[in-house]
Amino acid sequence: MDSTPNSTYYKRENKKEKDKNQNIQVFVRCRPLNLQEKKIPNVYSIVDVNTDKREIVVRERPNDKVHMKKFTFDKVFPPHSEQIDVYKTVVQPLLDEVLTGYNCTVFAYGQTGTGKTFTMEGAPCIGVRNWEDESKAGIIPRCLHHLFEELGNLNVEYSVRVSYIELYNEEVFDLLSPCDDANKLYLYEDSTRKGSVIIKGLEEVVVQNKDDVYEILDRGSEKRKTASTLMNAHSSRSHSVFSVTIHIKENTVDGEDLLKTGKLNLVDLAGSENIGRSGAVDKRAREAGNINQSLLTLGRVITALVEKAPHVPYRESKLTRLLQESLGGRTKTSIIATISPASCDLDETLSTLDYAHRAKNIMNRPEVNQKMTKKALIKAGFGGCSRKKWFFIDESNFRAMEAQIAQSSKDITEKIANVEHLEAEILRVNKMFEDTKKDLETTSMNLKTTEKHLTTTKSRLQCTESKLVETIQECNEQKYIVSEHLKKEETLSDQAHLIIQTADVAVSDVNGLHEKLERKRDVEAQNDEVSRRFQSRHEHNMGQLSDNIRRFTDDAKSFCTELKASIGKRISKQTADLSLLTELITYMATSETNKLDDILKSAHTNAGINKQFLADLTGLTRQLKKDTLENHKQQEKNCFSNLAIIANILNEQSASITQTNTDFLTKLESHESSVRSSSTSMLDEIDKFSQEFKSYQDKQLQEREQQKRQFAESRRTNDNREKAISMQIEMIKKQVANLEKISKSTFEETNESMNTVKYKNIYI
Repeated sequence: MDSTPNSTYYKRENKKEKDKNQNIQVFVRCRPLNLQEKKIPNVYSIVDVNTDKREIVVRERPNDKVHMKKFTFDKVFPPHSEQIDVYKTVVQPLLDEVLTGYNCTVFAYGQTGTGKTFTMEGAPCIGVRNWEDESKAGIIPRCLHHLFEELGNLNVEYSVRVSYIELYNEEVFDLLSPCDDANKLYLYEDSTRKGSVIIKGLEEVVVQNKDDVYEILDRGSEKRKTASTLMNAHSSRSHSVFSVTIHIKENTVDGEDLLKTGKLNLVDLAGSENIGRSGAVDKRAREAGNINQSLLTLGRVITALVEKAPHVPYRESKLTRLLQESLGGRTKTSIIATISPASCDLDETLSTLDYAHRAKNIMNRPEVNQKMTKKALIKAGFGGCSRKKWFFIDESNFRAMEAQIAQSSKDITEKIANVEHLEAEILRVNKMFEDTKKDLETTSMNLKTTEKHLTTTKSRLQCTESKLVETIQECNEQKYIVSEHLKKEETLSDQAHLIIQTADVAVSDVNGLHEKLERKRDVEAQNDEVSRRFQSRHEHNMGQLSDNIRRFTDDAKSFCTELKASIGKRISKQTADLSLLTELITYMATSETNKLDDILKSAHTNAGINKQFLADLTGLTRQLKKDTLENHKQQEKNCFSNLAIIANILNEQSASITQTNTDFLTKLESHESSVRSSSTSMLDEIDKFSQEFKSYQDKQLQEREQQKRQFAESRRTNDNREKAISMQIEMIKKQVANLEKISKSTFEETNESMNTVKYKNIYI
């Protein structure tokens, strides 16, 4: 549109030129603690914002005046600052510079989750007419809204073009491309303007009003890469550059057309983050690595510019190549550093503040874009042109056209080859279509036949399925019966094994009993033999003893008779000798009586231990025999010794006895009667002992006979028991054999049923 220039505009144009060298403006914005951080224990605010001193104080602990760091910037914004305050302080002055023909850049830098994207883009605001009333709007929509108001107030002819690019994993993408799949863009050096780059194929969209801008922002934001991390649910995973190019045509006092160009770059950097804290893995970890790598290169560029190093590493990252004009170039640049006040983000906050504080020292050399009148443009374009052809092309444009023509020729050749390939492909596809059509007709016929066959098969299958269900049920029943039989067999087998073990134990016990009884019979037979020998010998000894006693009595009688004739002479002297003889005879009778008593007591004792007699009869018999023989020998020895003593005494005193025979005769007769009575009683006792011993032997024989009968009875009982056990074992073996036959027949029937079912299934 053509109109007279606004006085305000000319006043802005007539401003005094500022110093060529200007420092980058650095602003810091601190966000408040979010709800998640407030819920975490031991998390507190470590940042104090002093707006009057334009100072940020970071403390390691609250109210810590020792461990703290201070940073001073061009402007600081407290946690509850408004979007409009940030815009008016940072962007509004730059917008005025853009309208005068400068290139300006604003970019936000900081840790992920500190509000960079909110500061640059803000929240969607619908239905708000005035940019100053949109409390949630970010810098980009507010700037474009404000720009159109300013351009409308200037009453000049203008055009506004915007572009929106994304730098993701060191690749450049156009967010405003009409294609759904964004193609990679390539950067080239601008030969006409040192330090600038050209993005080949970048889409620049002409916008007429703020509504177009909002639509473009929504379209670009949808394509931009975002993802959820532990530090930010909607973390930007790429850098974005929103560029606004403004062309203004105005009339000078001389009536000439004056063209001016201004450009504003609004950059939203991806957040720097600690990979360990953000929880990034695999793809997200690679994204974070690329983001941190590009930001690290940006930090090295800032350090090189501050230290005035001879080499600045712009080309090490595409981000620094895009921002080359904004860092140490001919652009007016402002940086908004966003930080978190949370104590858990202390390291990231200090790193961001150090980064921004160093960037303050970068010196740019802003230059206004060249303003050219219409005549100057015509003169520059046609000054060297030939009058015959009336055609002139700038050298750079000519080279660009040549490159474009060569590229177009190459593209045409490729497209012709592609068309030929496509035509051949179409012929091949048509042929395949005809073949497929024929195959389809054949397949349709086969399908109808198959459907009929399928219907018949389905009916058969239903019948077969019902039979199969019945067969499976029968098979399951047979399996259950077999399993029960097997369980019963196992139980019976266990019982049979137990009975066999019991029978083996009983047989071994019976065999042991038989062996014990055999040993007992041998011992009893031996005891009988010993007892018979002992009885015969005892009877013989008793007979000899009786004969000896009778002979002794006869000898004593004859001796007394003879003595009567010889004792008359010495009766007085023999009285004393007779007393001695009486004592000796009394001692002998007493000794014999005691020995017989010992024999009787021994017999009674042997009768009292009858129960033990069977166990140790052999040893006792031998001991009794030995003791009896020794007693008899001792008695005979004592008797003979006593008789010898008496004979000696009698021989020695025979002379004196003859003299005393008469006096002693009367007493001797009385003593003779007493000796005869004692001998008679001794013989009676011996006879009685013999009878008692014989009755004892008879009783022992009867008891042994009874034990033999009991042994025979127990043996018959054991034989009967062995027969019963053998019969039970035979019965169990027969039952096990019957069960094995039943199980085998059941298993064979089950196999036949399963084979029948398999055969039916195969037939189906």
